[in-house]
Amino acid sequence: MLVSGSRFRVSLEPETKIRIIFIMKELITSLKGDKVIWAFVALLAMFSFMPVFSASSNLAYTRHGSGNTLTYLLKHGAQLLIGFFIIYKVHKIPYHYFRTISKYLLPVVWILLVYTLLKGTVISGANASRWIQIPFIGITFQTSTLAAIVLFVFVARYLSKKRETPITFKNSLWELWTPVFITLLLILPANLSTAALIFFMVIMLVFIGKYPLKYIAVILGVGIIGLIFFIIVARAFPDAFPNRVDTWLNRIDNFTTDKPDEDDYQIEKAKIAIASGGIYGLGPGKSVQKNFLPQSSSDFIYAIIVEEYGLFGGLLVLGMYLLLLFRFVVAAHKANSLFGKLVVVGLGFPIIFQAMTNMAVAVELLPVTGQTLPLISSGGSSIWMTCIALGIILSVTKKEEEIAQENAEKQKREDALQKLIDKQLLEDESPLTPEGGIGDYTIEDKSVNPMMAIKGVRVK
Repeated sequence: MLVSGSRFRVSLEPETKIRIIFIMKELITSLKGDKVIWAFVALLAMFSFMPVFSASSNLAYTRHGSGNTLTYLLKHGAQLLIGFFIIYKVHKIPYHYFRTISKYLLPVVWILLVYTLLKGTVISGANASRWIQIPFIGITFQTSTLAAIVLFVFVARYLSKKRETPITFKNSLWELWTPVFITLLLILPANLSTAALIFFMVIMLVFIGKYPLKYIAVILGVGIIGLIFFIIVARAFPDAFPNRVDTWLNRIDNFTTDKPDEDDYQIEKAKIAIASGGIYGLGPGKSVQKNFLPQSSSDFIYAIIVEEYGLFGGLLVLGMYLLLLFRFVVAAHKANSLFGKLVVVGLGFPIIFQAMTNMAVAVELLPVTGQTLPLISSGGSSIWMTCIALGIILSVTKKEEEIAQENAEKQKREDALQKLIDKQLLEDESPLTPEGGIGDYTIEDKSVNPMMAIKGVRVK
């Protein structure tokens, strides 16, 4: 390393440069699956650093009083690094293994959800028991995100298993919908938006899996009636349920009537940020509303992106998610098994739908839901759960890639074997020469018998 005044210039040896290039090449080649999905995930993750670094100043002032956002940037980088490690490890597992894992993991998820309702932790002032704290390491974990992944894989497993046999409503009510509604009922009291998102994604998944439409209509009716019944019971016995029931009812009421409250304050600041950004934006790190938005680095980070990077930046982020959605459709189409197709749809589409919901909240198309922007918003458990889903999707695409490669190698071996057979047939069909040989070869044995030396015969 060379030093010149206050500037530092790092000079690497040619061997070091070659070694670094070789390591990076080996790392890239070790990534299996759809390379386009890998690329979009990496682009979203890299883009997230600047908005998170900028939007975290509000947290830095309110929590520490220093305004130093470097800690939050390093924390976000560590979370993304762990997330990519999760993707790498999960995508190495054959995706059909998750068919069995989901069946046994679903009861474990129910236990975690019950524990979350009873012992949940309040995070950043949010009056919702959505998180539990992992012992000894102090990391908070949102159990509903894990429940969504397990439930989607479980539904895909059921639909692929029942492909060859006709589905009856009675059997599906017990085998499919009972686990679904148990999961939703355990999520609903503390997180309506997540429960609603999971329910509609399950409906979409069973529709794609060719579940009878008349049964879907019945399930939709049961779901709506169940939600109304839950609201009535929650209003009649308010002490028996978390206060989130009143919170999200007030959010819907305020969204339709424009009553001023805390959520309306956040929406107003988000709209001011979007309007201030204009077409080209104020520039990286120059957001003003980040100092007023309580959840500027998570729930409302899209408003900060538009304020700093303008309409172009907002459309760029939207376009990246839409292209990622298109790639999920391609991956689902290429999957050679129904389970693989449904897994890609069941895990990929909710990521995009969650992103659209986050953006819609920022522009007041939807009431405040608390959904983060996948791979961009800060937050460990949400990033890691998204990475688990992406790892499973990449495992599906990796399987297809390996099959294609094996088929290509098999075809090469067959072509090489056919060439040898054709060559041998041509030699066998060659005419005999007058000397009794085939072509340039003769059948006369002119070799010396080694036994002549034992017999004492002198070989000339």
